[in-house]
Formats: sequence, structure tokens, C-alpha cells
Amino acid sequence: MEYSDKVMDHFSNPRNVGVIENASGEGTVGNPTCGDLMTIYIDVDDNEVIQDVKFKTFGCGAAIATSSMITEIANGKTVDEALEISRNDVAEALDGLPPVKMHCSNLAADALTEAIKDYKSKKDI
Repeated sequence: MEYSDKVMDHFSNPRNVGVIENASGEGTVGNPTCGDLMTIYIDVDDNEVIQDVKFKTFGCGAAIATSSMITEIANGKTVDEALEISRNDVAEALDGLPPVKMHCSNLAADALTEAIKDYKSKKDI
């Protein structure tokens, strides 16, 4: 299985790893088939802009790389803009993923969506 240089970079040097205490929103998703588990935390300001994004992922290299990449893409966007980030956007930003690993980009996008849903439910939006 061949990974792009960007996937390898984000796996070897993941960005935004960690937890945001008292996060505006938090989303956890898992894939029981492969055992990957991913949590994304967002900090949102009064203008609905994501000021900070962090993640914790238990999973394969592709899961870690997609978690890292989605935090890079989402940071600085409004929550509604971030909701538009698709699974394909994540894979494309990493210069592609092997077909057998595409489910990892699904997890990253789904975890971000869950974090935004959590934020909106707390704000009663």
C-alpha cells in the first residue's frame, strides 16, 4: 500500500494533537471494523469562527493523518464553512488515500461534524 508524502508527513508530524479543555464542541466517532477511534475538539468564538481544533486518534497511520489534516482545514473557518468539508476534501488535501483507507477520511469528517453538532446543541442553534 502506497501513501503520499503528505500522508506520511501528517502521520509522522501530526498537527493539533491534544485536548481542548472546556471545548465549545466535541465529537467522537469510531469504526468497529478497523478499530479506529477519533475525537475532535473545537473552540469557537462569538463570531462562530473555529479558533482552535485539536484531536486524539487511536488508529492507523491514515486515521492519524486525516485527523491532522482536517484540523488544518477547519481552523479559522466558521462552523458552517467547516460543516461543508467533505470526506473527499480531506483525501484530496492529503494527495489521495489508498481505496482501502478512504474510510479514515470519513471518520475525520464525521468527527468534525459531530463536534459542530455538539457545539450547536450547546448553543441551541
